[in-house]
Amino acid sequence: MVDKENPYPDIIKNLPEAKIDFKGVRGWLSQGKDHQIVFFDIEPIGEVTEHSHSAQWGIVIEGELELTIGGTTKTYKKGDSYYIPDGVVHSAVVKRRTLVLDIFADRDRYKAKN
Repeated sequence: MVDKENPYPDIIKNLPEAKIDFKGVRGWLSQGKDHQIVFFDIEPIGEVTEHSHSAQWGIVIEGELELTIGGTTKTYKKGDSYYIPDGVVHSAVVKRRTLVLDIFADRDRYKAKN
């Protein structure tokens, strides 16, 4: 069960928070020279529309995530990982609170909040 107030420990919550345009989605950034790691906390926001960007690898820490990657839909649960190749169109559906860790092959996928 996810702790509503503290889903991640301080070592993660002390990272810069990402500026994310989706209401109900928070993320904390670990910035590399040529990549970005984001620890997401996603409320049951419903659908994230189709989009594409650099390659992305992720793992579900808690909850459930329905991803459509290149036209194939699969549900990912705690412990499941996924890979989205560079430029492949994908979308998501989030029906319950979900924590995921994503690594993007793009150092500028998200900006830190000011």
